Amino acid sequence: GLLLDDAALERELDLITDAHTAQLAAAAAGAAAVAPWQFVNERSRLVTDPERFPDEREEMRAVGMGAVYTRTTHREPLRPEPPADERALIDAYFTPYAAAMTRAVEDRLAATGRAVIVDVHSYPSRALPYELHGTEPRPPVCLGTDRFHTPAALTALAREVFAPLGESACDTPFAGVYVPLRYYRADPRVSALMLELRRDVYLDEPVTPHRGLDRAAAALAALVTEVSTRG
Repeated sequence: GLLLDDAALERELDLITDAHTAQLAAAAAGAAAVAPWQFVNERSRLVTDPERFPDEREEMRAVGMGAVYTRTTHREPLRPEPPADERALIDAYFTPYAAAMTRAVEDRLAATGRAVIVDVHSYPSRALPYELHGTEPRPPVCLGTDRFHTPAALTALAREVFAPLGESACDTPFAGVYVPLRYYRADPRVSALMLELRRDVYLDEPVTPHRGLDRAAAALAALVTEVSTRG
């Protein structure tokens, strides 16, 4: 159902994909003192974006980027509006992803009494037309937070361990955290932080990693270690 030809789709994937973040997270998990659980999205967000609200709460619906995108990063048509396959995509990809993530959090709560979600993303050094807050500062490290799910100590720790990568700031140009809806703003045992790395920190944009990836992985490993051992 996509309206892009192969070349345009390839360009869009370069722009929208958080390239090598799974590799970064895996390296951090291997280096951390306590190995964390990893939850990896194996589908492009051009299929569905499982971290969007599936309803009117999602502000990105204003630019055609709700749970099922209808517009590209340059606000060009990606799918017909409304997409004929939206419900099928939600049922096949969005709902199972959300259910699996909910089970993962439930399992950690049962085993340890708490769950800390560190959601790893990236963003381009120059704003793209789809961004609703593209004129805001674009620090090397953006920390997405939530007033309910992000303790001040977690934010302070993240600022400390990511300092070698450069300046950090909270909720600019992207904000918020991902928490399964069952627990969202309902269970304080679930803490969350979104890590948004500016892509030039670890990539030759758009997608080629450089040695900054190792530095970013080391910083993330330090965060996981401290969260795990400090309690």
